[in-house]
Amino acid sequence: MIAFRRKLRLETERLTLRPPVHADYAPWVALRRESRDYLTPWEPSWSPDHLSRKAFTNRVYWASRSIAAGTALPLFLIRRRDEALLGAITLDNIRRGPAQAGTLGYWTGQAYARRGYMSEAIAALVHHSYERLNLSRVEAACLPENVASRGLLERSGFKYEGVAQSYLQINGRWRTHVLYAALRMDRRGRTSVG
Repeated sequence: MIAFRRKLRLETERLTLRPPVHADYAPWVALRRESRDYLTPWEPSWSPDHLSRKAFTNRVYWASRSIAAGTALPLFLIRRRDEALLGAITLDNIRRGPAQAGTLGYWTGQAYARRGYMSEAIAALVHHSYERLNLSRVEAACLPENVASRGLLERSGFKYEGVAQSYLQINGRWRTHVLYAALRMDRRGRTSVG
């Protein structure tokens, strides 16, 4: 299983999802820098060294350790036709035992937003979560006013579950989030009719 984790690659119609590697630093920093104004309203505040090589190196090591330990799956979205880095998706806080759940987070560079890439990535990661990781539940949260992210989650089969007050610090202040979840054996809203 460890060998599988080291070579983790998920394929979609247009993308390869894979863990970050040191060689991704230049495209990552360029994408984050050019998308800064687009991303910062929705993310935790960037540390002063957020775009530094050292911070990125730490990110790569964290990704490798997390995958090996089975606690998270941090993956970069790579467009196959030109190897462009488009963003990232992470299944974090993987919980075993009676929970069998994980928390989904994602971001896309502004130039690649609203083109269906993240929908592909979410579908692949949720499928992997159910079929390979044997999770029962994938959770996600976003700011109530993030209409694009809410729509993406709903189109991806996530269902609204409620509100979490002061859930995360976003852009420097504690923010309430709306909560969504996708369940492996989801029967919510279904009946035996039809």
